[in-house]
Amino acid sequence: MFPDFNRWSLPLLILVLQGLLFAILLLSKYKRKGNISDLFLGLILLLTCYSQTCYTVGFMGWYNEFRTTKINYFLLETTFALGPLIFFYVKSITTSKFKFSKKDWWHFAPAFAFIIYRLSIYTYDALQPGFDTVQNGILKLSLDEPIVLTAIGYISPPYMLLYLAFTFQLFYNYRKKIMQFFSNTYKLELNWILSFLVLFSLAFLYSTIQSVVGRYIDLGYDDRWWLNLFVAIITLYVGIKGYFTDTTKLKKLSFSFSPNRDAIPQNTEANEQKTISQADVDTVKALMEIDKAYLNPELNLSDLAEQAHMSRAQLSEIVNSGFHKNFNDFVNGYRVEAFKSMLKENKHEQLSLLGIAQECGFNSKATFNRVFKKLTNYSPTEYLKSSLN
Repeated sequence: MFPDFNRWSLPLLILVLQGLLFAILLLSKYKRKGNISDLFLGLILLLTCYSQTCYTVGFMGWYNEFRTTKINYFLLETTFALGPLIFFYVKSITTSKFKFSKKDWWHFAPAFAFIIYRLSIYTYDALQPGFDTVQNGILKLSLDEPIVLTAIGYISPPYMLLYLAFTFQLFYNYRKKIMQFFSNTYKLELNWILSFLVLFSLAFLYSTIQSVVGRYIDLGYDDRWWLNLFVAIITLYVGIKGYFTDTTKLKKLSFSFSPNRDAIPQNTEANEQKTISQADVDTVKALMEIDKAYLNPELNLSDLAEQAHMSRAQLSEIVNSGFHKNFNDFVNGYRVEAFKSMLKENKHEQLSLLGIAQECGFNSKATFNRVFKKLTNYSPTEYLKSSLN
């Protein structure tokens, strides 16, 4: 009897319904605030929940109760839309003033083509005699399942892999760019987005392995249940994190730079570029060593350029070519040295290590520990112990 709430169907049903709830909340949030990243994530959740429909209703006894159901015609291949949506979701967050252009619709051409194809074969089969008495019509059985779906089984994994590769590249390019503009990057590192990408990659890997194994071993509904449970859990986690993470604040923080252009001037900005002189290097060095500009925890490239009476492009060139560092390492190098000096003055007897780090310009424990380890090969605690010995 449908609906049959059992140990297989109930967990999927609960998770899918919660995922749908967050999809609706994200789409409502987009309607209220107009942040396009909420739209992309809402659509991602809708697609992932939609892809679980077949198994959820299957475990609830739908196919046994309704043997002439036509649901198979409307279980679409979501990979063709999911890959581009993940890419544009990350791009909308990591790119200042992102706008979805007309040419971007071409990324979804395969998805629209598949929808039109499925509607076409459904229309044809529905016009054939006896269609009401069967689950799948002529074209569904002779064309779609043996040929088209088999071909898609080979096409969709590399298709999704390609988009995931582009998305990871986009994300890590963003990470590299913020290192050229900000001294404290913790709020801009978007660790949540990295978790999001890793989880979807794991789900993709799981699905691919299951598909390959399924070609040699007959996997039943129960065997495929675990993948659907994993995807449903990921969907709910992504929905919760995505809804409660205010990406508009992150965009406001990053509006002072454009992550799709280099920090070092090129082409149109070439007229601003000057040959680096020792005087330029000395000016920047004085700001750091005498004025101690690094003590400002929110110091960024624009701020320091203004203090040096230079353009942002000129300062970036000086830091990169004159000091052979990116802006982040350049500023944090001074902070680490200031931290070491305060340890020599026994400041750790009055303040915690984190308190000292904050006095030196760091604004987060995670950033401080990572930077200190990177520049000294010691953790702050290890360094303190070694200096005391």
